[in-house]
Amino acid sequence: MSLNAFLPVAFILGYLLGSIPFGLILTRLAGTQDIRSIGSGNIGATNVLRTGRKGLAAATLLCDMLKGTVAVIIAGYYGGPDAAMLAALGAFLGHLFPVWLNFKGGKGVAVYIGVLIGLFWPAAVVFCVMWLAVALTSRYSSLSALVASFVTPIFLWWFGHAALASLFVVLTLLLFYMHRENIKRLQAGTEGRIGAK
Repeated sequence: MSLNAFLPVAFILGYLLGSIPFGLILTRLAGTQDIRSIGSGNIGATNVLRTGRKGLAAATLLCDMLKGTVAVIIAGYYGGPDAAMLAALGAFLGHLFPVWLNFKGGKGVAVYIGVLIGLFWPAAVVFCVMWLAVALTSRYSSLSALVASFVTPIFLWWFGHAALASLFVVLTLLLFYMHRENIKRLQAGTEGRIGAK
């Protein structure tokens, strides 16, 4: 198979890996209530944390990150950089809009970090440092993700990765869209803080 012919395969591979709902799978295996019936109703680690099971939330975060990383690494190995970027886009879209769950998934932060690790790991470090800095000062998880994702394409462009920067502009816009209700609550001053009861 030629590299160009592999590109759609890379996207589909990314989408299928990204659409694995680890939050839902892990909480069901642990016997907790359906996480779609609590909190925000999505399948990400933040909502899993609302079950009170920190270990499950950490496992969800790790698995959601790794599915993005694995998709990028596999696609990049067989199809090169373009295939890796398409797999990254596919994994992100798969997590946000999984076909198995009527296209209602998570908000994408963990997968965003995971694909960054696979494509250019220093940018993942910058993302995490920015997230921690904002979280420590504001105690808003959503604001931390929004600021870190805003900085990421700028960092990639600054270090000469124009194609990656373009990709992450798209992913950042999608991430902002998925956090639109959080943004409204931040503006209204009603967004929940990290550690608040």
